[in-house]
Amino acid sequence: MSVGRRITLLAVGIVAGLTAAAVMILIMAAARTWLGISPPPEAVPDRLAPTLSIEKFFSLFGQYGGYNGLKQFGIKVGISALVGAGVLFGLLYALVASSARGKNAPRWPGGVSRFGAIFLIGAASVLWLGSMILLWPVLASNFRGLPPSQARWVSSIALMIEYALFGATLAFTFHKIAPDNVLLQSTDGVSDVNEKLPSFGRTVGRRAILATVATALISAPSFGLIRRLYNRATFDYDGRPYSGPGVKPIAPNDQFYTVTKNVVDPNISKRVWALEITGKVDSPKTYDFDQLVSLGAIEQETTLMCISNTIGAGLFSNAVWTGVPMAALLTASGVSPDAVEVKLHAADGYTDTFAIEKALDPTTMVVYLMNGDPLPERHGYPARVIVPGLFGEKNVKWVTGIEVIDYDGQGFYEQQGWGPSFVIPTRSDIFAPQWRRGSKGDAFVDPFNRNRVATIKGRAFGGNRGIRTVEVSVDGGESWNPATIDYPGTRLTWTFWSYRWTPTTAGDIVVLSRAVDGEGGAQSSEKRGIVAQGATGYHKVTAHVL
Repeated sequence: MSVGRRITLLAVGIVAGLTAAAVMILIMAAARTWLGISPPPEAVPDRLAPTLSIEKFFSLFGQYGGYNGLKQFGIKVGISALVGAGVLFGLLYALVASSARGKNAPRWPGGVSRFGAIFLIGAASVLWLGSMILLWPVLASNFRGLPPSQARWVSSIALMIEYALFGATLAFTFHKIAPDNVLLQSTDGVSDVNEKLPSFGRTVGRRAILATVATALISAPSFGLIRRLYNRATFDYDGRPYSGPGVKPIAPNDQFYTVTKNVVDPNISKRVWALEITGKVDSPKTYDFDQLVSLGAIEQETTLMCISNTIGAGLFSNAVWTGVPMAALLTASGVSPDAVEVKLHAADGYTDTFAIEKALDPTTMVVYLMNGDPLPERHGYPARVIVPGLFGEKNVKWVTGIEVIDYDGQGFYEQQGWGPSFVIPTRSDIFAPQWRRGSKGDAFVDPFNRNRVATIKGRAFGGNRGIRTVEVSVDGGESWNPATIDYPGTRLTWTFWSYRWTPTTAGDIVVLSRAVDGEGGAQSSEKRGIVAQGATGYHKVTAHVL
């Protein structure tokens, strides 16, 4: 075969590979939209993120413009990888189909040689097996709410179908573009049957144009589905705080702080969703939503806080939750005596663990109402876990599985190096009057006036230990005065406090707050960042007095 025709066939392979990639992306986008099956561009980052160290994780934030920027980068790389795989396998198939062995092999329907078919089946099998090995820990995710045992096999079968259709589309497109007689060996085994046909280039060109148009037509609905998913993306609310002068003791659902690892959060169907109780139990059980609700409900006011919440920041909020004690679910299944922890599984593939003693604590719950309403989608609809006293990452949203384990397991973020303690330290902060965070620290926006009464407001939180007292200093920590408790809350919630201050001297004055929890533990004055066990220290806000 001449060099020109060899190059032309390689180009045909590229066109066929791009068409196959377009079909695969369309199927993956459709499966993600309607079946909740996580495609590789989404699953691979979820699989790799826990393997990154905290330092590397945060350095990537800086490199790609924060967590949202990193998420978008990961998806773009994933889609580009699918397109690149299409080009690569298209080129490889062109070489296989035009090789002497490919030409001599018996033909299958559609003009595919047995040798070419073996190559495609082998390639699809290798891709599938490689995906299974790499993605097995996250294949249990299903964004429509299938429990882990079902989700893993649905995801596995979906990958098999997607890769098989990729190979079939590649072969079909390639042989529709390339004339069959060009891929046949001559009777003397030396030259191609139609090596001198002048119409070869024109024939391939016309067919390639038609295939390119078909690829564009296939890509259009793919783009539409990806755009639909993008419109549901988490970029506008991931990392949303709840703070400032207008905060309330019970945070409204639409203002409750939000943190998520996902590009697109689960969109769970209550009819599909189920909760599995598995692992080291005598009787594994599965509950649908109605069965969960029928177990009887209790209400519990509990404050949640993210481990990434710096001193003075607003990544924590308080709500009244309604649900079932986790102990009731575990007891019904019979917990093994050698149980050590529970491992929670979520619809988005997220996992986390905590001690079996904490799981059996009567305040640990599986909840389905938030402030009397069904859980919002971004807060774990239809059910999530509430674990008072532990940082927010342990309060798993979209929970689909509670697995009892007999070892010390590590969840999504713990694998990065967070912890080992996830107990919330006692803390307090100031939220009114309005202040801003700058390079020199926090400072009130508006000045104070001498000899005029001003009210400083704040909140304190002791995890599941409650708050006993709050004190305020208006001289940089030289002396402390008791604050008034305006909202005591419960031992599971924050406390709101206020302090009336009449400044008598002009200048810049540092205002601080500190708390003592309900067990007598004093707030630590040690300034510590969020890594790896949450921030500590006093909140300091500078007041400019006129």
